[in-house]
Amino acid sequence: MGDVEEHFARQRASTASLPDPEPLLTALTRGALEVLAGVREPEQLARWLTDEPYRSLVARANMATRARSARRQAVMRPAFALRSIHHSSPADGVVEAVIIVETAQRTRAVAMRLEGIDSRWRATSLSIL
Repeated sequence: MGDVEEHFARQRASTASLPDPEPLLTALTRGALEVLAGVREPEQLARWLTDEPYRSLVARANMATRARSARRQAVMRPAFALRSIHHSSPADGVVEAVIIVETAQRTRAVAMRLEGIDSRWRATSLSIL
């Protein structure tokens, strides 16, 4: 029974077998900011996030929706520029990154951890500061 569970469990992937992480870092950052702005559904990012960061993003998006409703503010596509992406690999199959994003109101940092799971990168941590 243990062999069957191990076979169907998530499989770790090495960095060498995975694509360049920068396009995913960029796409997830843009997607997460669009989710918080209300112009993208969080489900569109679900396949790239593990459970914990997905639930956190959904909760934060719900709070942002309530705040916009209370202020009677319309949903608008966010205008932002990605200023820099810094990433390193503390272990095989792991990338930790900080993406600096500039909006009209302020500059933000998005911290993310990607891990190679089932032959693709998945975000196991996502924080928008």
